[in-house]
Amino acid sequence: MAKRTANKADLQKQIEQMDRALIRLLGERTKLVQQLLHAKKADGEPLYDVAEEQEILRRAVEHNKSALDERSVRAVFRELVSGSRALVKPVRVAYLGPQYSYSHLAAIERFGHSVELAPVAMISAVFEEVNRHHADFGIVPIENSTDGRIVDTLDMLARQPVRICGEVQLRIHHNLLCKCQRSEIREVYSKPQALSQCRDWLAKHLPAARTVEMNSTATAAQLAAEKPGAAAIASVQAAVNYGLDVIAANIEDNRNNITRFAVIGDQSPRRTGNDKTSLMFEIPHQPGALADAMQVFKRNRLNLTWIESFPMSGTKNEYLFFVEFEGHHDEMKAKRTLAALEKKTVRIEMLGSYAKTEPVE
Repeated sequence: MAKRTANKADLQKQIEQMDRALIRLLGERTKLVQQLLHAKKADGEPLYDVAEEQEILRRAVEHNKSALDERSVRAVFRELVSGSRALVKPVRVAYLGPQYSYSHLAAIERFGHSVELAPVAMISAVFEEVNRHHADFGIVPIENSTDGRIVDTLDMLARQPVRICGEVQLRIHHNLLCKCQRSEIREVYSKPQALSQCRDWLAKHLPAARTVEMNSTATAAQLAAEKPGAAAIASVQAAVNYGLDVIAANIEDNRNNITRFAVIGDQSPRRTGNDKTSLMFEIPHQPGALADAMQVFKRNRLNLTWIESFPMSGTKNEYLFFVEFEGHHDEMKAKRTLAALEKKTVRIEMLGSYAKTEPVE
């Protein structure tokens, strides 16, 4: 018994020594980051480099040989990067709130906690905050693997001049939250998309409950905390924040339920070698116009990763097309493609090139 106690004490001492070494190294790293950012500022370069910070996280995960999982390593380095950046220049990020909505979780995943996270009530308000320079960046949902396009986001991309400078792919796990027993639930509150993504589960387990659409999952959780017989579909973080019980976890019908968020701002990320480009175009309203436009991508051997049609406001049977392809707009193939598309389209807007990402929890 004495030997075991001594071993424990020795291990604790080694841990404390290592902690002090880590603190010293963190301090040294922070000083170097500050010097680098001040040098960038003096040269007129952006202090926040979306691609560079994403590459830091990728390298950290790639070099991880410890027992810590990828999620833990990402979280440690994300907050290290976020905190170091904040010492030189605070960053303000607008998102569809309130706190603990999925947009809020995506903003934390991309920017960390050491930024000013500014919740707004509507997706259009995120765009307004960025366009008026009230926020450095905004984060908006653009596509869900179950329900497809996010209409409000595509509408704003068509209306306002913003750039997509990054993305977050977040695995979405819906949870049934309330303060009562499942048998006592009379209403279920959530965003329309969340209700849709859980419709089969709700039909099977709560067939008599009325579903009520809300502006956000977090608002739904807040209401469920206040109203007897009400439940919400929202995140585990929302449950903790509003003091709700998780009655059923991971109730999404699609187990590979992913929402892709676009980071919007005025930055043009550099090439990383693993990029995608988003653009929007309008074609003549005549037979074969879309086929002619698509042929341009095939001819230049560019792989399309997303194509979405969107009805144009104030017109009859006319559409905008949102397209993503693999590659950066600075690459020769992309330049040839964009030049050729200009001859086939009525309007074309390059929305941005940015590094590709993988889905994260």
